[in-house]
Amino acid sequence: MQKNTALIVVDVQNGFTPGGNLAVANADQIIPNINQLAQYFDNIVITQDWHPQNHVSFAENHIAKQPFETIELEYGTQVLWPVHCVQGTSDAELHPDLYLPTAQLVIRKGAHAHIDSYSAFLEADQKTTTGLAGYLKERGIDTVFIAGIATDFCVAWTAIDACKLGFKTYVISDATKGIDLHGSLQHAWQDMLAAGVKRILMKDIVQLSSC
Repeated sequence: MQKNTALIVVDVQNGFTPGGNLAVANADQIIPNINQLAQYFDNIVITQDWHPQNHVSFAENHIAKQPFETIELEYGTQVLWPVHCVQGTSDAELHPDLYLPTAQLVIRKGAHAHIDSYSAFLEADQKTTTGLAGYLKERGIDTVFIAGIATDFCVAWTAIDACKLGFKTYVISDATKGIDLHGSLQHAWQDMLAAGVKRILMKDIVQLSSC
């Protein structure tokens, strides 16, 4: 990959893999693919969900609410989740099989108690930034390839925001896994493609790298 490209690896954490508090089925199966992808990139960024215990997205913090119900907050509709990826817990740790020794940056998101944060670039209010866009632009990076968990939430929001911020954006579909909550996976792909995100496979990365 050229120097102007970066791989963004989204939320490959214990909490989102089998045995975690918000496990995505078979999500651990994409980890070897992500590890393999790393050899093609000089620039790698990892994101990590990093919630306080009193986070607004946790169903248990709302009276008579259950996980996967929704509520309305100032910034819009919020899905309520089981408690997951709480700061300093093993659930929040990166999966032990993830091996990205050349990664230069870890972006921790969702750390503000009153705002959820799916995207690696902007929190759910679409105002609070993580600083990732500035970091990439300072490095001269204008193209991002995105992998990780979950395709229909954190990956999709990251990809759509990347497009909005002017990055050429690819999602590597066989290096992501989705939750697929009430058809959310199909809707996420529709939204991503409509925003200008390109859907590619790992073999496409190999071909690009050999050019």
